[in-house]
Formats: sequence, structure tokens, C-alpha cells
Amino acid sequence: MHIVDHDHQGCIHEALDRADDLCRANGVRFTQIRRRVLELIWSSHTSVKAYDLLDNLRLTDPSAKPATIYRALDFLLEQGLIHRVESLNAYVGCKYPEHKHDLLLLICTHCHEVDERPAKALMESAKEEVFLANFQVRRQLFEIYGLCAQCGPTIQ
Repeated sequence: MHIVDHDHQGCIHEALDRADDLCRANGVRFTQIRRRVLELIWSSHTSVKAYDLLDNLRLTDPSAKPATIYRALDFLLEQGLIHRVESLNAYVGCKYPEHKHDLLLLICTHCHEVDERPAKALMESAKEEVFLANFQVRRQLFEIYGLCAQCGPTIQ
């Protein structure tokens, strides 16, 4: 995921603009606190835990409480603007918020960056297995841990 000459501020700006548009289209309020939490999540391509978000939020809003973060996270999840990395109990920005989708997350165990992938063939196979089992899916998420393209060659 490490991209040479990567404009990370561009990622943040794009994510916030998309969130503004989606919230307006969905008729929901994208409040300053929700915007700030999303901005903090997008401040890197690694996952972030709720209490780390709270610590960062308190730098500008000392009165912020855990409930403040959890309400904002619930909203961002409901709007499809972020994903929960289940195994880490952490959150990462969604690259494709305009589309409801299943999820494959590639998580680097060295640099901790998270890459969201559409993985259509994997998702179709999973849907077929679920159908054969007559199983009712509530949510589908695949998390794979390993080394990203940048870290793999550097670690012996």
C-alpha cells in the first residue's frame, strides 16, 4: 500500500467530500464531530481503535467522551463510510462508500496498513457456499493477514 509520492491529504480531502455528498444524498447530517472522526480515521491507511480516536479528538475537544466517538462510529458505519476491522476491534476508511459491498481486507502485519479489495471471485464463491448451506448472512467480511508488497521483500 505504500505508494511513492502518495498525496495522503488528497485521500482525506476526497473521503470527506464523498462523505458530504453521500450524507446529503441520504438526507442525514454530517456533523462536525462525525466529519472530524472520519478525518482522523483517514489520517493514515492503518486501522485505528476507538480510544485512539478519542485521544486525538480530545486534542481539539477536551470535553469529548467515549460515547461521542461511539455514536460517530455507529453513524459512519451505517452510512458505509468506514469498515470495522473485526479481529483488531478497529476502524478503517471505506474506499468505495458509494456501493454497498462485501469486504476483503488485506492487513500487513509489519506496517499495519489495510487495503480494501473488491475480490469478486472470492465473494461469488462465498455466496455459493452460503446458498448451499441454506445459511442467512448478516454481514460478510474476510480479513487476511500477511505482508504487503512493500514490506514482504524487506523482511527476511
